[in-house]
Amino acid sequence: MEGLSLGIFVVPVLALTLVILGYLHFAKMAGNRQNYRKYIITIAITSLVLNLIWEISQGPLYEGYEYDWKHISFCALASIPDMLMVLLLLFGFGMIYKDLYWIKGMGAKKVFLLALAGFSGAILAEVFHTIRGDWSYAKEMPLLPLVDIGLSPVLQFTILPWLIFLICAKLINEKNLEM
Repeated sequence: MEGLSLGIFVVPVLALTLVILGYLHFAKMAGNRQNYRKYIITIAITSLVLNLIWEISQGPLYEGYEYDWKHISFCALASIPDMLMVLLLLFGFGMIYKDLYWIKGMGAKKVFLLALAGFSGAILAEVFHTIRGDWSYAKEMPLLPLVDIGLSPVLQFTILPWLIFLICAKLINEKNLEM
C-alpha cells in the first residue's frame, strides 16, 4: 500500500456520481419509496461488510501489509468504492433488465453475466491501480497469467457481488418487502 493520492479517488468519485444517478433514476419508479431505500441500504451495508472482510483477509497478499490500524483503516476506506461498484452493478443490471429487483430471480445466465462483469471490471481496476503504483503485490499473491494482476481482487469482484445479491434477496424475501 502506497500513500493516498488525489488520483486514487477519481474512479470512486465517478462511481459515486453514477450510483447517485442510478438511485434517483430508480427512485422515480419505486412503488414504495421506504422499501426501496431499505432495499438499497440492505445491499450497501451487506456489501460494505463483506468487502471489508475480504479486504482485510487478502491484506497479507499486498506489499508491506500489517494487521495494524493504518492498514485496516485503508481496507475500510477501500471497502467504500467496492460497495459503490456493487451498487453500480445493481443499477446497471437493473437498467439492462428494466427491473431494479432483478436479484430476486437470479438464474444461471444472470449469475454468469454478473460474474463476467465483475471479473472484467476487477481486471481493469487492478491494471489501473497497479500501473499507477497505488499498491503492489507481495510475492504470496497468485497472479493471473497474461495480465499479471492479483487473483484475489479479481475473485473478490467475480464472487462477492453474486453472494451479496443472494444474501440480500433472501433477507428481502424474509422481510416481505413490497417492491
